[in-house]
Amino acid sequence: MNSNDIHGPVSDDFARVNDLIFAQLSSRVPLVEKIGHYIVSSGGKRLRPLLVLLTSRALGYPGQGHLKLAAVIEFLHTATLLHDDVVDTSDLRRGKPTANANWGNASSILVGDYLYARAFQVMVSLDNMPVMDVLSAATAEIAEGEVMQLTNARNPDLNEDQYMAVIRSKTAMLFQAATHAAALLGSASVRDKEAMRDYGLHLGLAFQLVDDVLDYSGDVAEMGKNVGDDLAEGKCTLPLIQAMKVCSEADRQLIRQTIRKGGLENLERICQIVKDSGAINYTLNKAREQAELATRCTDVLAPSPSKNSLLALTELAVSRSV
Repeated sequence: MNSNDIHGPVSDDFARVNDLIFAQLSSRVPLVEKIGHYIVSSGGKRLRPLLVLLTSRALGYPGQGHLKLAAVIEFLHTATLLHDDVVDTSDLRRGKPTANANWGNASSILVGDYLYARAFQVMVSLDNMPVMDVLSAATAEIAEGEVMQLTNARNPDLNEDQYMAVIRSKTAMLFQAATHAAALLGSASVRDKEAMRDYGLHLGLAFQLVDDVLDYSGDVAEMGKNVGDDLAEGKCTLPLIQAMKVCSEADRQLIRQTIRKGGLENLERICQIVKDSGAINYTLNKAREQAELATRCTDVLAPSPSKNSLLALTELAVSRSV
């Protein structure tokens, strides 16, 4: 199933959400609108709002609140991107210069703050306390995940469990919040709500695991960011953790030193070590396990085009690298 087919069941809703996002970006401060429009127009797939729309429709939600919820999720995600790029000193996002590369760190942080505030304004208008509870808790946990990642930077002793805790909070939590909150909008059963909550979590983990593989085996055109960004920032991701378990002592020390130092001086050699060690396949297999768990969560859903799209997203999560 291609991207158009995945969007097909909710294409009208998706277009309405896109219009709503831009309408909600209005501000009396021109720079807020300029940066906001720049980043939300920068080629993102709107995957997280898509999850809101597909989940709500797959569960038979008859209302319109899912449109606002999808916009909220996109604003939360966009705010984290603005802040992430400042923290990571990134200069490329989705194949384009980052907002901080164009307008500086201060402007990016402040507009990110505005988007968080705007998200909560729209969220309040939903008048749904369970949804607000899920989204506010997720926002706090995502921030904790960012701090966890920051404190783990340049730490070559990070283990797999610690790594999984970081990506669960930093990345998978917003996927989980999108599908869980969407399920809470309607009259879904407790079983269905829990299943869709878990679907989002496992899908988010699968996507992040593959993203971390692509940092050592992808290319700029496919990723929309520079190959080796994680290594340059001293991030110890699963491909490196696994490679250090099985490679030679000399290679292990090279990886450890590079994590501590950061930079791209040893990128080519470390990419080769990661590939030769089997760490790429190891990490991809972990991603496939998460995608399979996500697939099983959809067993609670009745057959529908939206369910088919949710299943297709689990395949897309792991096929981006092959």
